[in-house]
Amino acid sequence: MPFVAVITDHDFPNLDEEEEVLRPLGIELRVADPKDRRAFLAEVAAADVLMNEYAAVDAATIGTAQRCLAIVRYGVGVDTVDMEAATKAGICVANVPDYGTQEVALHAFSLLLAVHRRLRTYDAALRAGRWMPGPFVTPPIRRIRGQTLGIVGFGRIGRAVAAYAAPLEMHILTFDPYISRTAAGEAGATLVDFATLLRQSDILSFHAPLGSETRHLLGEEEIRMLKPTAIVVNTSRGAVIDTAALARALREGRLAGAGLDVFEGEPLAADHPLRETPNTILTPHVAWYSEEARRALKRSVAEEVVRVSRGEWPRSLVNTDVRPHARLSRER
Repeated sequence: MPFVAVITDHDFPNLDEEEEVLRPLGIELRVADPKDRRAFLAEVAAADVLMNEYAAVDAATIGTAQRCLAIVRYGVGVDTVDMEAATKAGICVANVPDYGTQEVALHAFSLLLAVHRRLRTYDAALRAGRWMPGPFVTPPIRRIRGQTLGIVGFGRIGRAVAAYAAPLEMHILTFDPYISRTAAGEAGATLVDFATLLRQSDILSFHAPLGSETRHLLGEEEIRMLKPTAIVVNTSRGAVIDTAALARALREGRLAGAGLDVFEGEPLAADHPLRETPNTILTPHVAWYSEEARRALKRSVAEEVVRVSRGEWPRSLVNTDVRPHARLSRER
């Protein structure tokens, strides 16, 4: 009986990279249709490994996955997976944490600079036939040197953003409960508590995973702690920010601008208030993308499937507490 890898969903043009890795080893690759629940669960039940992009792998789905040894995420975040249910079932959950670090960090910094320099405002004015002298822009632009960049989450991407900011002579603060003051300092940042980060940041950039502790981490109360001249950037997960509260603050002039690549609901609804907020640049969850990153992501996911098929632990096991009772360890 072949080892079966089932893709729960994907939006890639093709599966060439996956086939290139899996086919020579006799691993059968299938694609499920999450819109057909009955057929979807039938595919899940046949899977030795699930490869997951956006579809929710909830407790009910995991309960159907009786053969499943591992769930491998196309990406860094694992918020699509019910981690508690997977761990309880003995299913390993893996991600690909390093496929697009430069892309996401560069996209975040590009949003930061574009909003700071009011590029959307100038562009719209010029297209409308108005030649807007610099000092007429509102709010006014301050020199970026000496401003404070607050980074929420200081993992690979947060540190890469800090590295982009360093040559501009920005002050860099970070909030991350999982790193030490020494580790932050070695990467050029000062570790502070969240309230201090909010009060002191001129630009606030989010690079935190989504979980119960980070959902709406920036809500109405926290937004009121920010400077009215502050800019918010988010390339992590949309629900880390209460986007309705953010839209109100932008509309009421309580924030200077925002650059967002992720949203609480995707695609962004046609009537979402963020579409009408001033000095806001929106991109459709593309911070991760370059052709090289796309290929690396797809190949890395397939390589994790190969490891599991050989009875090996995934390279990037997220729920490490599954080890003592993992199905994979019983299969070895």
